[in-house]
Amino acid sequence: MNTQQQLNYNRVAEAINYIRKNFKEQPSLNAIAESVHLSPYHFQRLFSEWAGVSPKKFMQHISVAYAKQLLKEQQATLFDVAHETGLSGTGRLHDLFINIEGMTPGEYKNAGENLSINFSFAESPFGNLIVASTPKGICHMAFSNDEEKAMRELKTRFANATYRQVVDTLQQDALFIFQNDWSKLNQIKLHLNATPFQLKVWEALLKIPQGQLTTYGAIAKRINAPKASRAVGTAIGNNPVAYLIPCHRVIKASGTIGGYAWGSTRKTAMIGWEAVR
Repeated sequence: MNTQQQLNYNRVAEAINYIRKNFKEQPSLNAIAESVHLSPYHFQRLFSEWAGVSPKKFMQHISVAYAKQLLKEQQATLFDVAHETGLSGTGRLHDLFINIEGMTPGEYKNAGENLSINFSFAESPFGNLIVASTPKGICHMAFSNDEEKAMRELKTRFANATYRQVVDTLQQDALFIFQNDWSKLNQIKLHLNATPFQLKVWEALLKIPQGQLTTYGAIAKRINAPKASRAVGTAIGNNPVAYLIPCHRVIKASGTIGGYAWGSTRKTAMIGWEAVR
């Protein structure tokens, strides 16, 4: 790292510390830029290049993380959470949660209350898996050889939902993907709680043809965020629906397989299996 790069890194690190310490005041872009002695334009560009997100988006993530802590651990009211997070009212809190979490603060607080989820365990060419569905579509699919652990992970996502171990048509349609080419399947319905950015990334993954691979950088360019490879990688890592949303088709630019939530060996096997087919 040369002198200029080190200076830029230090400025971004200083700005991140400033945001963490002052997010409750919701400082403006001008105030954050001034704290590191840069113009707002220069700072916005520099921060986005190094952090993968804009200063505003980074502060939104910090604010939502704090709001989630208040909702979950202290059972605070939405009004109190908005006030403690430095937001002008519950309307801004609502908009913030929709933008970052893909759900309302009330839905997060209730953790899936009044949501009915069917689930079942099945076999696949790549090991056992759990698949879960709501009346709207598949909400979770994950590889696991431990059914109890798989259920704990599912309930972590929807802590207050009601569960029934039953196979429904949505699950059957989803599992047929291991027997047929994607193009020959009826449209598989998904029910996802996600941020707009995550949905954009996952939608791009769905467009990768079976048997083909792409890179994190290529996905970032496809969604018109060429400098957001790191954020793209995070969104891919948060994919809640294994195989149906084919994050296994994304590899590093170097050609190496890269990480995979359900194991790099399984990812390698998927890529080889699809290439043969």
